[in-house]
Amino acid sequence: MAETSIAELAGTLTRKEGWGEVLLDVKDLQVYFPIRRGLIFERTLGHVHAVDGISFNVKRGETLGLVGESGCGKTTTGRAVLQLQKPTGGHVFYEGKDLVTLDPNELRRYRRDLQIIFQDPFASLDPRMTVGAIIAEPLEIHHLLTPKEREEKVRELLRIVGLNPYFVNRYPHEFSGGQRQRIGVARALILDPEFIVCDEPISALDVSIQAQLINLLEELQDQLGLTYLFIAHDLAVVRHISTRVAVMYVGKIVELADRADLYDLPLHPYTKALLSAVPVPDPTVEKRRSRIIMQGDVPNPANPPSGCRFHTRCPFAKPECSEAEPPLEEVQPSHYVACFFWKEIAERVAPPLSVN
Repeated sequence: MAETSIAELAGTLTRKEGWGEVLLDVKDLQVYFPIRRGLIFERTLGHVHAVDGISFNVKRGETLGLVGESGCGKTTTGRAVLQLQKPTGGHVFYEGKDLVTLDPNELRRYRRDLQIIFQDPFASLDPRMTVGAIIAEPLEIHHLLTPKEREEKVRELLRIVGLNPYFVNRYPHEFSGGQRQRIGVARALILDPEFIVCDEPISALDVSIQAQLINLLEELQDQLGLTYLFIAHDLAVVRHISTRVAVMYVGKIVELADRADLYDLPLHPYTKALLSAVPVPDPTVEKRRSRIIMQGDVPNPANPPSGCRFHTRCPFAKPECSEAEPPLEEVQPSHYVACFFWKEIAERVAPPLSVN
């Protein structure tokens, strides 16, 4: 099977013709986890507000970066978009179809177009299965291709992700972390998806391996017409790979903008604080940078603060911030911010210097 046939099978030309159109539209997404107590008479004492009413869209052919501190709801958002975690409320429209309302049989059809690359390359692969069986399993589940065609496609995908096609009979424990993540990428590609959630796919890898995997994802996006939701902690990596970036804080999106706008001129104080903490590999530039120190701890998502979620740690907070929740509004072209005083803060605080 030639490499071009993979691209043709994925409908690359058709996808690229529609680049820029909204592929995935998330509206007021909510995911709450119940807090229960008791073994026999179980009671629900409250809920963890992991994702609390967020809205965003992902355009065909782009990479939307999703960043924030640990526990802010990034991974839960990715899983809820794919319906791996059923949302408590809200809607997820994929090509105009609300995935939340679909029954399991209807949703099964969309599983082929929506895939995920998991964070942990060690835990996400079944140690009892060979690499060939792991990658080919989705084809068996969806009853696609003949056994011989499956084997050919698995070998071709291994070659595309940079592994020897003859590795099909090896087991996951025989590979390094970077190689295992490449196997995870091949498994995500086997059904020729259009949209892939990359759930911190490089956080468990060495820096040199991270760069290789990022380059691979970019090449695959260009060749196969893929669309990514890229979840990560590393702001420098997100800047490199993303088209637009959304910043999350305790279940809320606080800023959403084009990559250049967000990194060169962040408007939300939380985004400013995050970017000010990113080291720059230039001593001269680093000396001129000023840090924005956040006080206190991240609020408990089971009992989030009233008003703006960030007001308990914000150095610019005012009484109004604890009384009302700021909406995510477009304050500049394609630049959305959830802050009442973003303009005043922008005038007082210089933007962080480049994190390149």
